[in-house]
Amino acid sequence: MFRPTRFLSVIRQLRQTSSQRTQVIHFSSEKPMEGLFQCPANYVPLSPISFLQRAGIVYRDRVSVIYGSVNYTWKETLERCLRLASALTQLGISRGDVVATLAPNVPAMYELHFGVPMAGAVLCTLNIRYDSEMVSRLLRHSEAKIIFVDYQLLDIAHGAFKLLSMKETKPPELVLITESDNPIHDSTFTSTSLEYESLLKTGNPDFEIIQPKDELDPISLNYTSGTTSSPKGVVYNHRGAYINSLSTVLLHGMGAIPVYLWTVPMFHCNGWCLTWGVAAQGGTNVCLRKVTPKNIYDNIMLHKVNHLGGAPTVLNMIVNATPGDRKTLPWKVEIMTGGAPPPPQILFKMEELGFNVSHLYGLTETYGPGTICTWKPEWEFLPPEERAELKSHQGLQHLGVEVDIKNPITLKSVPPDGKTMGEVMFRGNTVMSGYLKDLKATQEAFDGGWFRSGDLAVKHPDGYIKVKDRSKDIIISGGENISTIEVETVLYSHPAVLEAAVVGQPDHHWGETPFAFVKLKEGCSVEAKEIIKFCRDHLPHYMAPRTVVFDDLPRTSTGKVQKFLLRKKAENMDNLP
Repeated sequence: MFRPTRFLSVIRQLRQTSSQRTQVIHFSSEKPMEGLFQCPANYVPLSPISFLQRAGIVYRDRVSVIYGSVNYTWKETLERCLRLASALTQLGISRGDVVATLAPNVPAMYELHFGVPMAGAVLCTLNIRYDSEMVSRLLRHSEAKIIFVDYQLLDIAHGAFKLLSMKETKPPELVLITESDNPIHDSTFTSTSLEYESLLKTGNPDFEIIQPKDELDPISLNYTSGTTSSPKGVVYNHRGAYINSLSTVLLHGMGAIPVYLWTVPMFHCNGWCLTWGVAAQGGTNVCLRKVTPKNIYDNIMLHKVNHLGGAPTVLNMIVNATPGDRKTLPWKVEIMTGGAPPPPQILFKMEELGFNVSHLYGLTETYGPGTICTWKPEWEFLPPEERAELKSHQGLQHLGVEVDIKNPITLKSVPPDGKTMGEVMFRGNTVMSGYLKDLKATQEAFDGGWFRSGDLAVKHPDGYIKVKDRSKDIIISGGENISTIEVETVLYSHPAVLEAAVVGQPDHHWGETPFAFVKLKEGCSVEAKEIIKFCRDHLPHYMAPRTVVFDDLPRTSTGKVQKFLLRKKAENMDNLP
């Protein structure tokens, strides 16, 4: 029987007990407000783990993951992630341990984004294009205790393990990710090896999640994408991942229950934090192992996809799809692009195909997206080419972070004149905790109280920023600064050019001259001198490439051109007439 007096007595006792466990908030103001304190009732560390806990209840029977014939509901995904976390603890994983992955966008990769931090561990997602030497180096640096490896990448992992053994370093325990229609017939997969689905069966679906003690506890370790030769270990925390997940969802216009096609690698900045963000909205994750124009269009039509993302190379792939692969979209599909500045011509063509493109800009150190080119209603009445040019700007700051263009020496903001260049700098909750085991690099990156991106940009009168180049990519020729991005934009406008990248080539007289690497569209034929003339017709002559070489462009799996490799190639080539 319910007794009000007894109930009130219990409440008073609980309050008295809890007051002994509370922490008084110390205010910095001269007149703090009385009667306030921090306690478990009003403070819980922010963590994107909570998105899955909620989705498993609110969206329990809705489809969470689709991969070919595989379908899971949010209730099932929550249970699988709890089993995974439980199994990891049974394998000896404890708070703060690093668990690595080497896998494409498959369901297991998605589940690891929740299961690993639910065990209190730190997720380290390795680029699937790394070779064995790089994987071994990063496993040694991260001190990963377990690595989950996709069956197609098993040889890379075994090669890395051999290299670790040669250096007398114990390799991490390997868990193999298989598929039901691709059984493993590999003599190296011994009876002592672990298999993902079998491992899940050993886990407890009622596992008690190991919540972060502090929201600044590490949640993931992301190595920079490889546009430079030495990746750095960027550490994310639970708070930053939580905030950037929601920020990206909001700015991408993701309402409740979106259908998101995974063309952004989950290993890159944790899929721009949308591995967690889609769960917040109870959306459907359509996993895609291989990104091709046909797979993109087929999945959009089959699953009614309304959101996806990708580097400009993915947009280029969509635009240049063969008529047989291309489909007429019966609805508007939202696509976020980032990782490299998109050529306005590509944005214009994407709009013609029925995609609405949002341009993001950021770095691994900013959890991926740091700015977004927000649509302005007045752009609707501009000519398409002019509208595309404006949408190619990097835009304004993301939610949760502050962005400015500053003089790197004085730290003064550059004037918003669209001409004065400065360095892009960030500060806020979605900036990394630091570089793993590299205090000097962390201190240098945060010098002056801002994260220094190394990107050079201008600020326009409307506040929108436009990145001109990486500081290491800018070409200084005869005292003139040449933006490689501006030259590449002109190259992309040539009807025969599919891809283009520009670097500086050493020159005894000018210091450097522009050197262009160009990949032509299938069936097109054009000479280098015609490309050079085209550039001279659209650029000041000093900005036009002196040399054009037709070749494939080396890219990271996130679509970024590895310009350090192209610079080496240009340095070893003689100037052509």
